Amino acid sequence: MAQLLHGEDPEPADRFPAGPLYVPVRPGRSGCSARLFRTPLGDRTAVGFTSERKLTATLGPGQAWIRLAESALRALTAPLGVTAVTVDPQFTAPAPARITPPALVAPAFAVPPAGPVTHEMSALRNA
Repeated sequence: MAQLLHGEDPEPADRFPAGPLYVPVRPGRSGCSARLFRTPLGDRTAVGFTSERKLTATLGPGQAWIRLAESALRALTAPLGVTAVTVDPQFTAPAPARITPPALVAPAFAVPPAGPVTHEMSALRNA
């Protein structure tokens, strides 16, 4: 069956199910929950991969996953207001670097403590 394209739209006219997907999950006390991500424009999206290799290449070997059909993933995330499903995303932002709180960082140079103003210095300021 040929896929028809709309005018300048590069997307297929009809969405076809992606089949069973490897869906990244976050384990919790009461089971696993699907991880939700953000698109480059900031919209929330569910993510699925067509192979374990693609999931591992994008999210790392420690990422937990489950197998779900695309329709099941959509049904799972729809009550959360997430209607988009991204299949095989190739680009991800690195995890944010851990920042040490300023109170724990030693100053790069020593600043002498402010001392009392002596009589000679106050005379210079008044001159």
